[in-house]
Amino acid sequence: MVIDMNDARLDTIEQIREFLVGTADVAFSNPEDQQARHRFIATVLKRYRYFRLAKGQRGVLLAYMQRLTGYTRQHLTKLVAQYRNQRHLQPVSHASRTSFSNRFGAEDVALLAELDSLHDTLSGPATKVLLKRAWQSFGDERYAKLASISVSHLYNLRASDSYRKQRRVWSRTRPSPVKIGIRKAPAPQGFPGYIRIDTVHQGDQDGAKGVYHVNAVDIITQWEVVAAVERISEAYLLPVIALMLDSFPFAVRGFHSDSGSEYVNQDVARLLNKLNVEFTKSRPRHCNDNALAESKNGSVIRKTMGYAHIAQKHASAINQFYCNILNPYLNFHRPCYFAVESIDAKGKIKKTYPQDQIMTPYDRLRSLPDYPLYLRPDLTVESLHQRSITLSDNQAAKQLQQARSRLFQSFNRRSNIAA
Repeated sequence: MVIDMNDARLDTIEQIREFLVGTADVAFSNPEDQQARHRFIATVLKRYRYFRLAKGQRGVLLAYMQRLTGYTRQHLTKLVAQYRNQRHLQPVSHASRTSFSNRFGAEDVALLAELDSLHDTLSGPATKVLLKRAWQSFGDERYAKLASISVSHLYNLRASDSYRKQRRVWSRTRPSPVKIGIRKAPAPQGFPGYIRIDTVHQGDQDGAKGVYHVNAVDIITQWEVVAAVERISEAYLLPVIALMLDSFPFAVRGFHSDSGSEYVNQDVARLLNKLNVEFTKSRPRHCNDNALAESKNGSVIRKTMGYAHIAQKHASAINQFYCNILNPYLNFHRPCYFAVESIDAKGKIKKTYPQDQIMTPYDRLRSLPDYPLYLRPDLTVESLHQRSITLSDNQAAKQLQQARSRLFQSFNRRSNIAA
């Protein structure tokens, strides 16, 4: 709000304090009139005997003058100090700045451009050494002034128009690499079908690589599909990824991985693009982007298969065990924790894990509103329900333990035969 100032009714500091509380921002009718502002400041300082007031009262007057003049607190402090010393305020003169003569002329700029052209524009410190050597070691008097130039001012000369007119550098257009995946955290918005995937290596032994486990987990339902491959090259991994995506009971909409080359490559990108699946990858210094899959690596893969070396030749048997035994157990019989988010008084998101939110991935899927709409066309609600009640939780766990024992015994038998 712009007004013509008339503060004749403000006689005390308390009245000024009430004025500051009860008014919006105001200003002089002519903001460019510096003399009027200075006269107003001098009048206020003299009228209220500013320098005899207590510190708190001086602060109220400063806020009052700052509100009406539009000056900053630092500017007002300088004006008050000027009034205290001189008993009046002088307008600031807008005289031209002091100009300095150029130490380095056009000849020096031309010499620098010629030297940069000969040496392909070295760094500033290296160029300064060349200038000193040209004068001191080889006696070229033309470089006498340039030999004493600072590195920072050398870059100033390179940025000048005269330098650029004498020397232009042309470079070919460099091909930009094709970006694979988007660096961002997946945002499922409550919809199933956004999976996180990670790879677990089963260790080395005597220079021989072990089998690789591929672990894919849905963010919303924690529906998990595990597979095993001999190697993580495209020839082995790509068919397994396609089968894993087809094993989820709902359509996969998002595919999130870390920056490992087994996933971030053109073959996987083409596969996901063909399936119309969004491809995202973890961001630097954001360890939680793929935390769900990494936590399942420890609680599921390592807990089931351990840490000992398993040869790559057993990948087919492990994959069969995963498909027939482990994956049905994980999704229909193994409960998972599901977080409930709440915002505290400080605005921070707090996660809790109440007892009623501990359920199997299948139960979590059923709890979603209109969950039959998310199912694949070849699946029905009745078929999924029948798979969930075929075995009890204890029967499925016992079947898992027995199948795992047979699997590990087959590893030992094959190792003894090979020996």
